[in-house]
Amino acid sequence: MMTTQAESAQEQKLLHAKLNTETSQIAWSELLRYFAGGLVIVVSSDLDLVDVAARFSIDDKTTVEQWLNAGKLAKATDEQATVWLEADTLLWAVVARPWVLVQENKPV
Repeated sequence: MMTTQAESAQEQKLLHAKLNTETSQIAWSELLRYFAGGLVIVVSSDLDLVDVAARFSIDDKTTVEQWLNAGKLAKATDEQATVWLEADTLLWAVVARPWVLVQENKPV
């Protein structure tokens, strides 16, 4: 059975809504075990965190690769981890299995 464009668009909206409800602020200290496992991906503040999670969820390799190559996505570094831990930083986070995507608060 083929999926129509309308059905596909509806599925995208539902995925975005689901991921939006799963997105929250969390202390960096709560994410250390995922960082230790190499599973934390830092999302640039000029990208929409929920959109990035959706792209990961649907395995959109092309878009994710473009973001990686542009430096808009990267694994969290030891330096970032140290700074965030010392500052007791709150980050926006959402899970796109197996990854935990994080983003610093956007400047107002």
